[in-house]
Amino acid sequence: MIRSINRRTSKTVTASADALISIGKEFYQRNWVLGTSGNFSVVLHRDPFELLVTESGVHKGMLAPQNFLTVGPQAAVISGSGKPSAETLIHISILGQLLAGCILHTHSVWSTLLTDLYGDSDGLEIEGYEMLKGLRNVSTHEYSEWIPILENSQNYDELALQISELLKANPRIHAVLLRRHGMYTWGEDILEAMRHVEILEFLFEVIGRKHTSGVGTR
Repeated sequence: MIRSINRRTSKTVTASADALISIGKEFYQRNWVLGTSGNFSVVLHRDPFELLVTESGVHKGMLAPQNFLTVGPQAAVISGSGKPSAETLIHISILGQLLAGCILHTHSVWSTLLTDLYGDSDGLEIEGYEMLKGLRNVSTHEYSEWIPILENSQNYDELALQISELLKANPRIHAVLLRRHGMYTWGEDILEAMRHVEILEFLFEVIGRKHTSGVGTR
């Protein structure tokens, strides 16, 4: 049964939705969430668990307050209208393994391209770049970030389980790529998750351009 939310939660929902609306506009302008691609979420409460998530099938560059819903631990709708993103179970599986507060899912050209280039290796390793220091708990460019690549599927229950097991075994990674699909990254809060998108998308473009130019590629 869908219930109303209290005043304190309502303020948190409004602030979080406003922040994600701004992110949607910026990410659209940067070609990271074209069309209706991508989805965003913010943790409202841990106990009981409540997640604010974007509505399914909505253009992220034109998000409005009514395009957000709150859901529980099994993705059942608590408040809001419409359907939550079809990939909400993936968000919940990530949050089940990590103490993240926000998850951002993008569909950029460069991340999609790299999943084809590196998909047979099960992941992409990035090392030696100064920009890696923008990732949580990374303090030097002498660092190697491994980003796993999973095969895409419309079976989101299965994907959610795969990602949960992956994060249980590799809790220090900062993102997951789905082949020919896009990237999931997260942060302690909205600002950190947004920073991770910017850092990783920069690195994806650098590596992608190296391949297209033939400079420094293996």
